[in-house]
Amino acid sequence: MPTSRRQLLKTSAAAAAALSLDWTRAQAQAETLRIGLIYDLAGPFAAGGSVASSIGAQIAIDLVNEKGGIGGKTKIAPIAADSQSKPDVAINEAERLISQEKIDILNGVYASSHAVPLAAKVEQQKKILWITTAVSTAVFKDKNLQYVFRAQIHSDQYGQAFASFITEHAKAKLGMDPKEVKVALIHEDGPYGVGVASADEAYAKQAGIQVVLREGYSASAPDLSVLVTKIKRAKADVISHAGYNPDITLFLRQARESGLRFKMLFGAGAGYSQLDKLRATFGADIDNFCNIDPVPAQLLDPAKLAPGMGDLIKTMVSRYQAKTGVTDVPPHCSMGFNQTWVLLNNVLPVAKEKYGSFEPEAIRKAALDVDIPAGGTIQGYGVKFFPPGTPLSGQNERSTPVVMQNAGEHISVVWPTNIRTQDPVFPLPKGSTYGA
Repeated sequence: MPTSRRQLLKTSAAAAAALSLDWTRAQAQAETLRIGLIYDLAGPFAAGGSVASSIGAQIAIDLVNEKGGIGGKTKIAPIAADSQSKPDVAINEAERLISQEKIDILNGVYASSHAVPLAAKVEQQKKILWITTAVSTAVFKDKNLQYVFRAQIHSDQYGQAFASFITEHAKAKLGMDPKEVKVALIHEDGPYGVGVASADEAYAKQAGIQVVLREGYSASAPDLSVLVTKIKRAKADVISHAGYNPDITLFLRQARESGLRFKMLFGAGAGYSQLDKLRATFGADIDNFCNIDPVPAQLLDPAKLAPGMGDLIKTMVSRYQAKTGVTDVPPHCSMGFNQTWVLLNNVLPVAKEKYGSFEPEAIRKAALDVDIPAGGTIQGYGVKFFPPGTPLSGQNERSTPVVMQNAGEHISVVWPTNIRTQDPVFPLPKGSTYGA
């Protein structure tokens, strides 16, 4: 029986509707880019800054999506993964994001102990790993990575800042030649702590500063009293401590109980950048401690940054405070936000417009094109990635840390001298709980 005209029209209309629906779905997919966010939302690293970094990254994504997405056209769909402060979970979650969720870009990674194996794994699969937070130089050193990028500082720079601060201020502040200053270097024994301590030791020795103790420990150690005793015996003037969160609390508590005294303590980011948590436990005891890390953007003078950065910082701060209810916005928020912002605004639009897609190869080429001068990001430094074939291929060559000091309820930048907001208090004042 021949098909009636009515049936033919109905069939054609249904086919057209189905085609239209398929096209709409395809368009929706084409205009959405899925990015994996891998942070520690549980475990000791969560409170050490990983959650703050993840919130910063999400704020950057929200702001871009509110303006229509990447290049005003492509919305970002973040797929979150919790690495739970465990390297094996981080690796499994990265594998799940790549193989099951079909993600080409992974953003995040707080701990260097996760970043080292993840970088090798993601590189092998030729996907993009965009590191926001982990600092170990070992992630990149002599690896010739092609698909892993980090605009964040690296651990060697902590040592440079540590030795430079002491060298610049020993004579005027301590009345000592830098060669007379005795330093103790203590650190958790993962890639982060080892990287920072190795850099501290190398640059201190280069400057002639005496390293009287270098000691590592497990971040999950239940007792650090032996370490405290060793520092007392070494008669260290200055301590550099690379630790996370529970271990810092344990060390400071046992140091206080045993009467350990010193002229200054330098933290190396991580738990020392979570000032609200430390202050809740130790109150004024930690006043005037120093901390080396990338700067919290809100501490910079916006007049010295590129146009628009000041307003961007205000927006980030207000949104972080609204999400968390805290007063102090930690450096890790700026890290998560800044690196994600560079990816979404300086890399991905170029990948699409110049290289034709959001495929890893296009993103890799676009990342190597990035050329942001000093002052061009919310954290003050510029961005230019070391190219393949160089010792730190994929690392930002323009990143810089600062030395900050806890000034009561506020944080001040005290080094480098040209951008400091306060003259450093050095040594710790008389009457300080830990002051020598």
